[in-house]
Parts: sequence; structure tokens; C-alpha cells
Amino acid sequence: MRTKSTNYIALEFLSRSANEAFARGAVACFAAQLDPTLEELGDIKTAVSEAVTNAIVHAYPDTLGRVSVKARVLDGDVLEIVVRDWGRGIEDVERARQPLYTTGGEERSGMGFTIMESFMDRLSVRSQQGRGTRVTMRRRIQPRRPLQ
Repeated sequence: MRTKSTNYIALEFLSRSANEAFARGAVACFAAQLDPTLEELGDIKTAVSEAVTNAIVHAYPDTLGRVSVKARVLDGDVLEIVVRDWGRGIEDVERARQPLYTTGGEERSGMGFTIMESFMDRLSVRSQQGRGTRVTMRRRIQPRRPLQ
């Protein structure tokens, strides 16, 4: 079943670490139309940051590649964010989703997927060796009551 989208954005950029902040900020600005709380906005920014950082660090460890971020507003005030790369892929997605597991060396915490999952309502990860990874996240933004 396809969910109807009322608005969307699509970005594509090189896997440079400087572009992580760009992606995080662009998605936050786009999400603002749903009138999220500061806490919701912070959660969204953190999840996007983790997903994009994973693509930059793990998909293209020794080269530059493409990263795309798409965001759309779905019926019911749901924000959907898809972060995709065309890099090396994840060998074992279930293992990669376990807390503290990393292939990025000692400087990596291995908490990226755990953080994304804790800040979003839904997280799905699809990956194929040598063809890339697609991370899809959804978060419903709670409508706020008008001030009395």
C-alpha cells in the first residue's frame, strides 16, 4: 500500500563530512512545516545525522560517492526520511543493527542504528553488497494544542 505524500524534497550530494550538517539542516527546515516541538526537531536532526554519517563513513571508506536524502510529508503528519547510498553495502544488516557493532574502527561507537531507532517511530534498513544501502525512517509529529 502506498502512502500519499503531500510535500517532498530530494537532495543529492558527495559523501563529504561537511555535507552531513547540510543534510541535517535541510531536513529540519523541511520538517518545520509540521510545527514540531524543539525536542521532536532535535530527534529528527540526530537521526538524519546518524544516517548520513553512516553513508559517508561506511559506504565510501576510501573514496567519494553519492548520498541522497529524500524527505516527504505523509498523511497523518508523518515525516518520512530516506537516506541512500550506492556504496559497498552492509554485509549483515541484523548484526549491524546491534548496539556497539561497528566496522568503522575504534573512533566509531557502533550506536548509529540504535540512535536512529530510538528517535524515530519506524526504521527499516535495506542493503546489498556492492550496491548500497537505503535507510527509511518515519516519525509522526504530534499536533500541538493551540494556546488558550
